[in-house]
Formats: sequence, C-alpha cells, structure tokens
Amino acid sequence: YKVKNEVPGSSEPSERAGKSDGYCSRILRAQGTRNEGYNEFRLRVEGDPENYQPGSTYRVTLYASSPAYFRGFTLIALREGREGDKEEDYAGNFQIIDEEDTQFMINCPPAVTESTPRRRTRIQVFWTAPPSSSGCVTLKASIVQKRIIYFQDEGSLTKRMCEKESLYGETTEKPLLDCCACGTAKYRVTFYGNWSEKVHPKDYPRRANHWSAIIGASHSKNYVLWEYGGYASEGIKKVAELGSPVSMEEEIRQKGDDVLTVIKMKAQWPAWQPLNVRAAPSAEFSVDRTRHLMSFLTMLGPSPDWNVGLSAEDLCTKECGWAQRVVQDMIPWDAGTDNGVTYESPNKPTVPQEKIRPLTSLDHPQSPFYDPEGGAITPVARVVVERIARKGEQCNVVPDNVDDIVADIAQEEKEEDDTPETCIYSNWSPWSACSSATCDKGKRMRQRMLKAQLDLSVPCPHTQDFEPCMGPGCSDEEGSTCTMSEWITWSPCSMSCGMGLRSRERYVKQFPDDGSVCTLPTEENEKCIVNEECTPNSCLVTEWGEWDSCSATCGLGMKRRERMVKMPPPDGSICGAEVLEVEKCMMPECHTIPCMLSPWSDWSDCSVTCGKGMRTRQRVLKSPVELGECTEDLEQVEKCMLPECPTDCMVSEWTEWSECNKSCGKGHMIRTRMVKLEPQFGGDSCPETVQRKKCKIRKCNRGGGQGQVNSDEKKRRKEAREKRRSKQGGCKMRPWSSWTDCTKLCGGGIQERLMTAKKRLKSAQLPSCKDRKEIRACNVYPC
Repeated sequence: YKVKNEVPGSSEPSERAGKSDGYCSRILRAQGTRNEGYNEFRLRVEGDPENYQPGSTYRVTLYASSPAYFRGFTLIALREGREGDKEEDYAGNFQIIDEEDTQFMINCPPAVTESTPRRRTRIQVFWTAPPSSSGCVTLKASIVQKRIIYFQDEGSLTKRMCEKESLYGETTEKPLLDCCACGTAKYRVTFYGNWSEKVHPKDYPRRANHWSAIIGASHSKNYVLWEYGGYASEGIKKVAELGSPVSMEEEIRQKGDDVLTVIKMKAQWPAWQPLNVRAAPSAEFSVDRTRHLMSFLTMLGPSPDWNVGLSAEDLCTKECGWAQRVVQDMIPWDAGTDNGVTYESPNKPTVPQEKIRPLTSLDHPQSPFYDPEGGAITPVARVVVERIARKGEQCNVVPDNVDDIVADIAQEEKEEDDTPETCIYSNWSPWSACSSATCDKGKRMRQRMLKAQLDLSVPCPHTQDFEPCMGPGCSDEEGSTCTMSEWITWSPCSMSCGMGLRSRERYVKQFPDDGSVCTLPTEENEKCIVNEECTPNSCLVTEWGEWDSCSATCGLGMKRRERMVKMPPPDGSICGAEVLEVEKCMMPECHTIPCMLSPWSDWSDCSVTCGKGMRTRQRVLKSPVELGECTEDLEQVEKCMLPECPTDCMVSEWTEWSECNKSCGKGHMIRTRMVKLEPQFGGDSCPETVQRKKCKIRKCNRGGGQGQVNSDEKKRRKEAREKRRSKQGGCKMRPWSSWTDCTKLCGGGIQERLMTAKKRLKSAQLPSCKDRKEIRACNVYPC
C-alpha cells in the first residue's frame, strides 16, 4: 500500500524498514501523522454491539461526516494483544460487498482496502466473527486523506468487541467438530413467531401473512442444510420462494445415515395469534454422538426469499453431556435466489445466485426492516429447544443436577400409537370421574367413536381406554396444578407518546391431570410511558366497520374489523387510536378425514426435446368420496433439463463497399460483416465474413491528347526517372508511410497508407506528382 509507506513525516522510518518482513506489519506501522481526537471519520459495526456472536455476520461501515472525505483506507480485525505479524493474529473474515469500491489488500490478504483511490465518504463490508473461544477482537481502520493518514488506536476509528457469553446455561458452542456424549437425547423444539403488525408495522402484509411449514433435521457434521456464506440448494430455494418443504424433505431423506430425525411442523396462518388462541407449534427429535447437530428453516411469507432458522445448532456440550435448554431470538435471512426488497415484490430471480446472508436494516430504503441509523432488526421469532429425555448410559463429566433427573423421569416416552390408517375415529372424550371416592385405587374411563372402517380386512382396535386413579386429594402430585411456560418478552408500548400499554404472554405446557380448567393467567398487561415530556397526539377516526367472516371454516378461528383515520394529529405524528380489532370466533367442530392415496406414478417424459422443460407425475385418491373432500395434491410438476438446443451462427449485415484500392487501372473493393453469435451445441457454422470484388476506375494514361502533353512526357521519362528528373524537372516522392490502425478490432476492417511529394519542380503540376494512397483489408477474423 504505497501511499502509506511514502507519507512525509511518518515516524520511525528505520524501524519500518527493518521490520518489513512481518506478515502485515508494514501496514500496521505506517501510521503517518496522527491527529488526536479527530472524529470526522468513524468506524461502525451495525447495531453497535458490545459483544459478537461467534460465527455471526455483521455489516461494518467506515464513513466521513460532511464535509470531510477520504481517498483511501485500510481495515483490519486483530485478536486482542496481537501485533499482526502472523496470519493467526487476524480474527474473522471480511467479505467484499462492492468490488468497485473495495478489495482485499494484495500484500496483506486479511486486510481490506480501496479498489481505486478517489474521493469517497462511505464504504461497507461484511465481517464474519471468529469461532467460539477466540477472545476479544479489535477492528481498526486507517484513513488516507491527501497525504495524511489518520490511524487511531482508540476512538472513532477503532471498535473493540468481545465474545458474547451464553445466556441460557448449557447452550452449545458452534460447532463442536466431535461429540463425546454417550447415549441419546430427545428434544422438543418450539417456534414462537413474533412477526406481527404491532411489532413490525412497516408495510406489514395484512391479508396473506404466514409462516410456511417448518422443515429440518438432526444430523451429522457431514451434512449442511444451510449456512451463512453458502449457496441455497434447490430444496432451500423452494422453501424460501414458495414455502414448499417437499423438495427439502426429499434432500434430507437422501442423506441416509447422516440424518437421525426429520423435523416437521405445520404452516401457521396467520403468522401471529395470541398463545391462548393458538398454541406455538413444536416437534420432537433425537440426537446421538454422531448426529448431534440440529438445523431447520421456515419462510416468512409473503416475501421474495426470506427465512428464519437455526443452522447446525450443536446440542452436545464440552462436558460430554447434552444441552438442557437453548433459546435463540431470530432475524430473517436472504436465500440469495430473488432480488425483491419488499414483502410483495414481483419475482425477479438473482442471476447469478448469491450467497445466503442475514438481512440488515441498511439493505434498501424500501425494505420493511430499513433503519437509516443502521440499528439492529427487531427479532421476528424465538425458538426454544428443550431436552425432554435421555436414553442409554450417560458419560457427562459434570454430575446431573435435580432438574436433569426430574426431566428424565417426567418425560418417559409414550408407546407408539398402533391405530391403522384405515380406521377413522372421533377424538377421545374427557376422562370420567374416578370410580373410587376414597384413597383406594379405582378406574376412570374415556371413549371414542369409530366413524369409518376403510378396509374391512383390517380390524380396528378398542374404542374405550381405562387407567388407574384415586379419589380427590389422594394423588402424590396435586392434580389441579398447571405447568406453565416462561413469559414471552414484553411487546412494544401501544403509544409512541405518553402513557400506553404493553403485554406479554405464556402458554399452558401441561394441563391438570384431573381434567380441570387451568386458571393461571396466560397474558399480562402493564402501563408504559414513552417520552414523558411529549403531548399525546389526538386524531379523529370513523365508526367501526362490520366484522370479517371467521378465518376458519370449522373449529376455532379469528375475525377482525377496522376503522379509518379521518383526521391525523395536527403535529404530523402517528395516530394513537386503535384502527384494528381482532377477536376469536367458533365454527362447527372440524372432522378431519385422512386421504387414502396411491403411490406417486413415475415422472413423465420431459415436455421438450432439448433445453429446459417440465415433467409431471400423478397419484390417485383411493378413499371413498362420501368421507369428505381430500385437499392433498394429486399431481406434481417439476423442471427438467435435456441437452442444450443447437444454436446457429448469427452474423450482422454487410458493411458498405470500401473505396477501390487503386487510383487507376484494375483494383478491388472489400466489405465485411461481424459474427454476433458463435454456433453452439452443433448449430450451423458461420458463413464468410469478408467479400472482395474487382473495380476499375479509369485506364492509366499511356499516351494521348493535347491536354496531357506534359503527362505523356513524364510517362516517357519514367524508365530513367532519377536521371531525367534532375535535368528536365518533375518531383521527388517520399517513401510510403506506415499502415494506419485497422478501423475495426475484428470482423473485417480497412488500413491505408500514403505517399506524398517530397520536392516539386517546374513540372509539379503533373498528375504523377499527386499524393498516392493504397488500401488493404485487416482483422478479418470473426469477433
């Protein structure tokens, strides 16, 4: 980086020369003139975090406050206490965002510098934090303005961050390459969506908001479902753009022994509902020593290709045990397959495909997550992974605590339901009262009804179920006790000015054994104050509109009504009145009838004979129509690719004919045309690109009339020109000039050269003393 090494007044020149063999030490010592307290330049990490999450990616911005600017810069990330003399002194990895603005330094690859020196006020790069146990990191920038370098060890051009400590006990470090735990563990993953109009109001899609079906797996280190900096597979693309998990599940199942459990949860329409209306979706999965990582994803819809999820979450601890609980707040990430910037942007494929990256608040002004200050995006979801059981001999170094033992005892695995698919039942009725009113053992019963038997050759099991019980107050555990989840974080305040309300929720994890109603609250509200000194805004609103129809056709759903703002507050602020009301609605009981389907047929032939086409496959509905409508797909369509279609050569139109290459007598003219597209995949070859034809302007003078006496005399003297020219007069010609540059770089052009008179005598007016010109073809090969 020559500018830095040639700065006048730079201190310690002999030391720099003596230590120039260090890895990047010359860059670090080329500090030049310092200006203490100079704060017109600033280095900022998006969200201004004090700590970094190992493996997470951050946007780093270097900018100058107006009217300042800079021409060049250097940006590095060093481990604390390191000098930068060795490659291992550097922490994390930078990623270039704009190659026209930034590049990696040639003589110091971990550093980022400018692509071309010019006036600029801002540059941005991504920085991926180092893995766990890397300690504290210092990001440093140097600024080149004319011939002065500003390089601050403290202040606005330096950012120090340390590794973020775990907040949830035995959470994992990503990723442990090898697991030393024994036995297996069973987990429950629960997904709490927090993407709502209340929390993310900008351009929130009211009509179609949803989370797609969740798809994932517990797997080994040899399989990567998705990761930041990687490319989305076809399965990831289908989830990210269409919300379809089908291809992703096929990809997962093809991994064989690298996958232990496929994780699936249903889609959620709408994206958010109170937890006392709709329980948070959850799924159970297992891990073992080989397959101890867990990954999943779900699409945030509608969106171009935005998702949330976990990537390779390691549930094996360093102490050779299984993590008891992992909690992660989630921000959306971009799959790199669509260029949209808003929720409902039209489809615009990203070509070429880009790498998976987290969304940021500075991506685009039209983005619903945009923040001109570059603040952190409010999480759209939270995922909780809880260990519910362990099997087999354990070998954890740290002894089990009481919570570990209780969790294992309380969550004995239930026997698998052996009900045949051909037997259609109603739901179980509530348990009856115990047959014993005392502390003697009795029985209680529940029933279900056989609604349909699709295959008479397959018997349907019992419709009654019994279990032992005792009279009230005799159970070892209090039967009326509810087990509740932890409270979800408080919602934002309902008012942007003055006093408002905020709320938080929790859900029932386990209802009382005696079947009684859980009376503990699932929602809490409290007052909140935003900006005490402001005057609460006032606005006029219309009457409430009619209620919408219920969102469900059967069972529990939601309905809503709206009203409009007639007059906004005079100060231009946001109206604080509620304009949307939502409440529960109950429809007739749902009767879900499973579909009996045949296996999928083989894929049809591709719809084209070459290039890209489509193919289909079908299956048949086998269950009787009387049982109800089946909503499963009976046909699938996917893309197919055959060898590319032949492409013939394409050429441009002919150019105009050139001038004749002779000034008298016989000569030739040429014309050319360019190759616009070379033949591909066996297409027709290219025709000729240069044509010549004869030309004859006039006969060269060899004798003649009265008006050409002098010319005839010159022609007669031509054989002894040099001798006669000195005696009888005439002209001397200069040698031929060099050929001019070709008029075209390819596809056929023209060159010419000249011969001019060097000395004109008395006979200078003769035609033979005129300047001469020759023309020839050049660069006739195709473009």
